[in-house]
This record gives sequence, C-alpha cells and structure tokens, in this order.
Amino acid sequence: MEIRLYVEMLRRSWWIIVLTVLLALNAALVSSYLTTPLYSSSARFIVSPNLEQVSGKDLVNSLTALDKRSILSTYAEFMSSRRIFQETLQHIQIDPLAVKDYDVTTVVLPEAAILELTVSGPDPVVAALLANSVGQRAIDYISLFYSSYDISVLDPALPAALPYTPQPARDAALALGLGLVGGAALAILSEQLRIPLESYRQRLRVDSETGVFNSRYFRTLLDAELSSKPNDLLSVGLVDVGGLQEVLETLPPVASQRLLRKVTEILRKELRGNDIVGRWNETSFIVMLPTTPGTAAARTFQRIYQALLEPSDIEGYNMTASMDPHIGGSVFSNDLASEELLAQAQSALDQARRDPEKPVYIWQMKSPFWASND
Repeated sequence: MEIRLYVEMLRRSWWIIVLTVLLALNAALVSSYLTTPLYSSSARFIVSPNLEQVSGKDLVNSLTALDKRSILSTYAEFMSSRRIFQETLQHIQIDPLAVKDYDVTTVVLPEAAILELTVSGPDPVVAALLANSVGQRAIDYISLFYSSYDISVLDPALPAALPYTPQPARDAALALGLGLVGGAALAILSEQLRIPLESYRQRLRVDSETGVFNSRYFRTLLDAELSSKPNDLLSVGLVDVGGLQEVLETLPPVASQRLLRKVTEILRKELRGNDIVGRWNETSFIVMLPTTPGTAAARTFQRIYQALLEPSDIEGYNMTASMDPHIGGSVFSNDLASEELLAQAQSALDQARRDPEKPVYIWQMKSPFWASND
C-alpha cells in the first residue's frame, strides 16, 4: 500500500522530476563546457636492495625493512618535496608561474615496493615531462642519502590522450541519476506538503457537521459559475428545514450530526451530479442547479420537499425526526448579480414560509416586467 501511495505521488508530480533532471543535466553540461580540461600522467618507480652494497644476511634484512614500508614512505616524501619540484623546474627551464595549476602526488602501491608519482594539469605533455623529471631528480637525491637501496624507473610517464576531468558522458549520467533521485524526493516532499495544505483548504470550504460546502465558499462557486457562463440559465434554491432547530437542541451532538448528514444525503440523492449543495445557516441549506431553467428547478425542488417530509430515522438512537421544509428558489437571467439572485431566493423562501398552501416558491425575471411563478 505504501509503495502504491508513493507511486501515485510520483505520477501526480512527474513534472517536478522532469524539471529536476533537465536542470541537473543542464548544470552538468554547462560545467563540463566551462571547466578547463585536466590531464594526469604517472610514472612508476621500483625500490630494491643495492646488491653492490648488501649481500647475504644484510640482503634479507634489507628486504625485511622494505616490508615495513618506512623506506618507501620516505622515498615518497622525497618525490613530493617542494624543493625537488622547484629545482626540477629550474633544471628544465620552466617558469613556476606557468605550472601553478599542476599538482604532484606520490603514493606507495599496496603490497609492492613500487612508488607511483602522478602529475596533473591542463597540458598532458607538460604533465608527463614533470612526472619524469621530478622522478629523476628525486632519484638523484635519494642516491645521496640511501646507498643500501636502488630506486629506478619502472614505467615512465606518457602524455594522456584524454582528460580525467571533465568527462561529459560520465557527468551527464551522474546528473541524470542525481536528478531522478532528487526529483523523486522533491516530488514526494511536494505532495506531502500539498496534502496537509489541501486538507486545510478543504476544512475552510466545508461545513464540518454536514460535509457540504459552507455558505462563504458556496458564494465563491456561484460567482465563478456566473462569470464563466453568463449566458446560461442557472437556478438556486434555499431549503429551510422547519423544526430542525428544536430537534437539534434536544439531541446529543453525535445524533445531531447524523440527522444533518441525513438531510444532506436526501438533498444529494434528489440532485444531479453537477449540482452543488451548501449549508446556508443552522437550519437551512442552499443548492445550485447549473443550466437549469425555472420549470426544471421547480420539479427538482418539489422532489426535495417531498423527500424531506418523510420522517427520518436517527441511526443508533431509536428516534425519528419529522421536518417541515420550505423552499425558495430564484432563476438567473439578464446578467443578474449573484447577491441579487440570492436575495430573490431569500425573498421567495420568506413567501413560501408565509403561504402554507405553497411551501415551494420560485422567483424568476420575465421580460418586460418582474414576475413570480404561480
């Protein structure tokens, strides 16, 4: 279930993932284009006992000393020495400022008496020259201090054919992966932030007792409907449930809510799928019937009236509530403002309350004068 939930989150926010991937790829490609290519050249050197200086038992001791790695680490420090690097530049006549972007590193290869000196920089030829020259200069120095061991070139450095950085293909693949992961994380985070926000917005729109829209949001929906379809017919109706207030005052809160929900169920059952229900006040509801003329609205309101007349059982309380409904409606036409439309519906409801013979009353404008349906 959790996996399906996350998949649905990713499906709804797919555009965040795509945007993140595109941004990551764009950043990687721009970075590759702007970054100066760097090349790396490595020379390897082997260290062994000097057979002219040691023999027999001393040879065995020399090999044992090499296993302790201290000799190799000392030689590596020679090769990484700043002094040796500067003297090498003087010897091969290179301006130090010209190689300020070059790095020299020396490592001891594991399980071997071999040193690897690496020079990296923007010019592969210069990098190889420096690796070989620094290595040779270090050999000259080492031979002055350590005569018991020989150090010689095993593999000379060669100019690299390709830079080790940037690598557009590798960087693009990495950016794609990071973009997908980052985009998925952002999409899930966005959904998790959106869901509480949507819940909060829904609470602001919906009446907590009945589950239908509150009067403030119903007015917003009505204004939007009239603005988007100014030439279409539209009917609204105020449904006053007489006697509901007295019943609600005698019932516990849970029973009151169940009765209110029962009323909303009746309204929804008698309305179409695109009709809208809202709670107008404590005992009144309001309905909006898009693209509905007065005659059709009158039939709908009559059905609602008859359904509300039926006694309603309150589940779990062994009680039956009888209601005395009245309905006042109005029909939109001739660019009537929403407030005036609602005012006419309220006036029609007041008329329905006054006339016991006509509990459903519909108002609509008839050219060339104002009139009410009989």
